[in-house]
Amino acid sequence: MAPIKLYNSLGRRLEAFEPLDPGHVRLYTCGPTVYDRVHIGNLRTFVFEDVLRRALRYFGYRVTQAMNLTDVEDKIIAAALQAGVGIGRFTAPHVASFFEDLSTLRIEPVEHYPRATSHIDEMIAMVEQLLEAGYAYRADDSVFFRIAADADYGKLSGIDLEQVRRGARVRSDEYGKEDARDFVLWKGAKEGEPEWASPWGPGRPGWHIECSAMSQKYLGRTFDIHCGGVDNLFPHHENEIAQSESANGSPLARYWLHAEHLTVDGEKMSKSLGNCYTLGDLQARGLSARSIRYLLISVHYRQQLDFRFARAAEAERALKRIDDMRFRLVHEPEQAVDATPVEAAVTEFEAEFGAALADDLNMSAALGAVFRFVHDVNGVIDGGLPVGARHRVEGALQRADQVLAVLDSGAWAEDAGPESGDAAGALSDADVGRLVEARSEARAARDFGAADRIRDELAAAGVVVEDTPAGSRWKRS
Repeated sequence: MAPIKLYNSLGRRLEAFEPLDPGHVRLYTCGPTVYDRVHIGNLRTFVFEDVLRRALRYFGYRVTQAMNLTDVEDKIIAAALQAGVGIGRFTAPHVASFFEDLSTLRIEPVEHYPRATSHIDEMIAMVEQLLEAGYAYRADDSVFFRIAADADYGKLSGIDLEQVRRGARVRSDEYGKEDARDFVLWKGAKEGEPEWASPWGPGRPGWHIECSAMSQKYLGRTFDIHCGGVDNLFPHHENEIAQSESANGSPLARYWLHAEHLTVDGEKMSKSLGNCYTLGDLQARGLSARSIRYLLISVHYRQQLDFRFARAAEAERALKRIDDMRFRLVHEPEQAVDATPVEAAVTEFEAEFGAALADDLNMSAALGAVFRFVHDVNGVIDGGLPVGARHRVEGALQRADQVLAVLDSGAWAEDAGPESGDAAGALSDADVGRLVEARSEARAARDFGAADRIRDELAAAGVVVEDTPAGSRWKRS
């Protein structure tokens, strides 16, 4: 395996990557809070994490990944109360739209998608550990983490807690805290809000404890890589480290990777500015999902990406250069000429591409290698395509596309065209399974509008869903 270097936010330095278990990487990625459709800033992070997963597999690692779905949280509760529905019914269509967006952008399914509401027992168990060890305390029916008891607090973000004034103003529902800097692990119940039984009375978990409990269940007390957006670094990831490591006495994750923000036309995304775009918004304005994915991967994940429609048009042109070369490659007859130039081009491309990936996922360098290869192959075709060259070039592009997932226009449903007769192939079995599950959850929540939309999407892809007493089953028509 090629040596990989990743920028570790814990220590803020580039480090050689070595998993705990040779050949096997355990990866946790913070998923969405499902109170609305995710925007392109969220998708930038999810695409980065997909590239990381694909790159690790490119280098021969087996990957076990968990991505949480936060389906109970203040914003969700407030929106569900306003809509007059339970949180399950409220979140169902947002969960479905999230998986639709992942599928549209060819983001690979991961091994585990744990939901917060399905792991309350694990969260309660961790809070009990923290209370017993003295890292947490009760205040009425709530439980808080005592930051002063954690000597290492701030090691990820570098925050200076002395600058956070003790006794600073706190929210009205947190008056019982010993210190304004402490954070909630368990919230006592409020009238009209969802609640679960606990040793401290009815209530619900705090946001931070969710990820700690679920990552431990699916990946162990210590795992290899934890990812998220840079906005998660503090306080969410800092609090995850504090509660997990205080409870378990072992490191939570060995490498922390954070994707930078996405701006739009140089400005922060904001609903008030009308620039908080979803994937559907961009597609409605004529952008292809393929060009959107290309644009989202084109800038290094640790650099801020400024989305502009002109850059999306540039992405379309860049992809067309690749498509044009592949069209020539398919239709050019092979000749009995010297194959040395194409062998040299393939060798150089694969070396440059692999080196770029190993350098902290340097995607600008990886894409630069792709376009140098496109130029070189065009030159080979101009001079006569050697026998066997088509197979060599296509093989190299397919290996690179295991990471990029943008090079093959035929893999994108929107580019295949209505005459392709292969609509069902646009959804993998895993994609179909996720959508069928989301539809079942929407039906259980009596959100029949969302269930019908998912069924229509599946039907358009040539998938028939049958509802039986034993549950929903599907087949390709």
